[in-house]
Amino acid sequence: MAFDGVVISNLVYDLNEKLTGGRIYKIYQPEDDELLLVVKNERETYRLFLSASPSLPLAYLVSRKKENPMTAPNFCMLLRKHIQNGRILSIMQPRMERILDITVEHLNELGDVCQKHLLVEIMGKHSNIIFCDENYNILDSMKHISMLVSSVREVLPGREYVLPPNQGKCNPMTVTFQELEEQVCKKPVSCQKAVYTTLTGISPLLAAELCYEAGIDADTSTSALTQENVAQLYVSLQKLCQRMEKGEYTPLIVYEKGVPVEFSSVPLTSYVEQECQYFDSISEVLETYYAQKNQITKIRQKSSELRHIVTTAIERTARKLDLQQKQLADTQKRERYKIYGELINTYGYGVEPGAKSFTALNYYTNEEITIPLDATMSPMENAQKYFQKYNKLKRTYEALSVLTGETQAELDHLRSIKTSLDMALQESDLTDIKEELVEYGYMKRHNRGKKERSVKSKPLHFISSDGFHMYVGKNNFQNEELTFKVANTGDWWFHANDIPGSHVIVKKEQAQEIPDATFEEAARLAAYFSSGRTDSKVEVDYTTRGNLKKPNGAKPGFVIYHTNYSIIAVPDITGIEQVL
Repeated sequence: MAFDGVVISNLVYDLNEKLTGGRIYKIYQPEDDELLLVVKNERETYRLFLSASPSLPLAYLVSRKKENPMTAPNFCMLLRKHIQNGRILSIMQPRMERILDITVEHLNELGDVCQKHLLVEIMGKHSNIIFCDENYNILDSMKHISMLVSSVREVLPGREYVLPPNQGKCNPMTVTFQELEEQVCKKPVSCQKAVYTTLTGISPLLAAELCYEAGIDADTSTSALTQENVAQLYVSLQKLCQRMEKGEYTPLIVYEKGVPVEFSSVPLTSYVEQECQYFDSISEVLETYYAQKNQITKIRQKSSELRHIVTTAIERTARKLDLQQKQLADTQKRERYKIYGELINTYGYGVEPGAKSFTALNYYTNEEITIPLDATMSPMENAQKYFQKYNKLKRTYEALSVLTGETQAELDHLRSIKTSLDMALQESDLTDIKEELVEYGYMKRHNRGKKERSVKSKPLHFISSDGFHMYVGKNNFQNEELTFKVANTGDWWFHANDIPGSHVIVKKEQAQEIPDATFEEAARLAAYFSSGRTDSKVEVDYTTRGNLKKPNGAKPGFVIYHTNYSIIAVPDITGIEQVL
């Protein structure tokens, strides 16, 4: 992600279209480092969210309201005193920096027309919101910065506002070819790094995109660049600047496997294999991107305890299974002891007393075999000893066969729960998973009251390109519900072959035949919502619901089938319509 100068330029363009001429109706300060300006303009109400959070500084138009404190902080009261009911004259971006300069016209106590500046600096941990008079003298700021904190500049009431130092960077809107050539080629770094450390407002993401458009490998050293390479790079930069001058922005979010990974205001042609979703405004991009990111982060944090429990149980069960399989492998020699005993009984009459071994014909293979003997025991006693070893190993084999099967089933169950955790998008999804862990003894129930087990969250719902309804279970309880209660005998069932994953049900309406495209889309869903999501291809089994059975005592979501088809699917659900 890159909240860079180009994104700010796009934001300034949109805000000027919507807010210029509007009146600041309300001013709120939801958090210590946040502001919310409610602006009314041409019968429309807009909410401008400004954040100087060191971890996530932002500025964009929001659609949702936010809780506000009962008592407004001092900075908020100062803004209300001066610019509430003021009119926004303009919104500017100084020299392509990550700064918003909002000019507000208002009436003072004497009724005279005055101007104020609200400057929003979006600069990581140095972010700030600064309130200045018409001459850029600081009236107050959200964060006070003295010379004890920063030797570069002070941000205190009474001081003159000074732009942050540009670190010797060039403005991309005015840079010449000669300046670009001299600045880029002098830096002994990669071409990508040379670009974003040379030009103001250009992030590493955009620098990589400029290199890609110029036909240059972003990791190429600047010493390897030819003058033609630099010329192509300059052409790419000029195209970007022309887009900004004309206001030709293309706000978008790049998704990889359904997860937002980047956003930008210009096309990212270097992301050829990823899905790009385009929006009408950069504010929609920012609100959508961070809402989805926050949701994923929030769910990850809330599921950390469950993940730890499941991961620990998987490791413990895997070690247990490995030990059982080794013990089971040791029982494979039991048949040899049985043969030894039988051959001693058959040919033992010819064995001399005190012999340590004897050779006999193995009538099972028609080959001679040498059998070790205990010299202190008679042939019959040796035979009895081998039969005892055989019987002991046979009992061990039978017991371990059952135990190994149970342990393998438990491991498969735990892995399916881990896959469900990876797919969880809502707190209700975690509730189902937690209940399953409690029910099968991996967690203790904190409240003593008996909790009724029910499916709290809903399965995912998709519509195929041919109009068929497709449902995807997000956890084992949902898989069970979908397959054995929602699906009818003639409906189609899909599941990734031999790996944990979701049950996918395609509802078949009466005698209607399902087209091949729907089969392919359902298989893609089954591949995507499985532990093979990151693979290039996944084998998917599919059959009708009537061919499925659940063994007695099996874990939720576990089924068996003997009649099925298989299809190789790509775990990509791009283009499949989801019903929200």
